Amino acid sequence: MPLGSVARLELSEGPNQVSRENGKRRIVVQANVRGRDLGSFVAEAQEKVERELKLTPGQWIVWGGQFENLVAARERLTFVVPLCLFFIFLMLYTTFHSVKYALLVFTGVPLALTGGILALWIRDIPFSISAAVGFIALSGVAVLNGLVMVTFINQLRERGRALPDAVREGALTRLRPVLMTALVAGLGFLPMALSRGTGAEVQRPLATVVIGGLITSTILTLLLLPMLYQWVERERPDAAP
Repeated sequence: MPLGSVARLELSEGPNQVSRENGKRRIVVQANVRGRDLGSFVAEAQEKVERELKLTPGQWIVWGGQFENLVAARERLTFVVPLCLFFIFLMLYTTFHSVKYALLVFTGVPLALTGGILALWIRDIPFSISAAVGFIALSGVAVLNGLVMVTFINQLRERGRALPDAVREGALTRLRPVLMTALVAGLGFLPMALSRGTGAEVQRPLATVVIGGLITSTILTLLLLPMLYQWVERERPDAAP
């Protein structure tokens, strides 16, 4: 270069780092979701990306991060939840040695799940993995209350009590244990349901499901279950005194 001449260096813009995965270039786009559930956000984003973004050959999109964990956990729950419900029914059958009584107590599960879903809707909390875990825990508590009442009514009938008297006395006698079970669990989950700090997004759905389901399952156990028992047993002869 001659002395006194000016050298011009032209810089071209480009990425300061190139990431690769399996020998192919990778670009990561991150986003934090606030104010709505992750599943519906990703579904909306996938729809818009598919409609507005045209990928060239050799390009593809992978939705990962917490959404990937959500999909994997949801697939596991589709297997775990039915398995838990099956084992609950199996334990009820081994307790009563009767499909009729097992189904009678198991009716507490659907109404408990209904209460959990209603509680999520009232608080405007989206369904999540922690909420699904809450439904599993709720099923056990709902079945426990029904088991206590049906077992005691059966004991009264074996002692020779008439069906209406056994149902009435069983419901009144087991009123306090059923209420105490529901109150202890409900009050224990209340701080989690009202939490706003770190981890609240995990604690609030679980606690909301349990508290809402306990309310409906307790109503079932105290009011509806005795009526169902009397309806199911109306043709069974009372035991001799």
